[in-house]
Amino acid sequence: MIEFPIRLAVASKEGLAISEHFGHAKQFRIYQVVQDNCELLETREVAHYCLGQHSDQTAMAGILESIKDCHAVFVAKIGDGPTEKLKAIGVSAVSRYAYEAIEDSLLDYVQQVATGEEDA
Repeated sequence: MIEFPIRLAVASKEGLAISEHFGHAKQFRIYQVVQDNCELLETREVAHYCLGQHSDQTAMAGILESIKDCHAVFVAKIGDGPTEKLKAIGVSAVSRYAYEAIEDSLLDYVQQVATGEEDA
């Protein structure tokens, strides 16, 4: 069972949909969510992690630091390596709402977590 409110990070190009790949994100929007309400708290700037065929480990460390207080991060796409790094700090990577509206997706996710349909 989770305790509300929870914080969720979102990778979005335009602020409307979950539209950014984890490795390409230059910022994460941080939302505070209760069972029926989302509130944008802040936007946290990060260096993007994916640099074509290689990755920037310094950027990854900065991203992990910037979202470590979040329950989950919502992305359009994410690889296995970053997913494992997030899991190691207790942050879930969520990509099943790719390209869907941010608030509706966060509320749906929180409802599933609260009812035990999703791992907390």
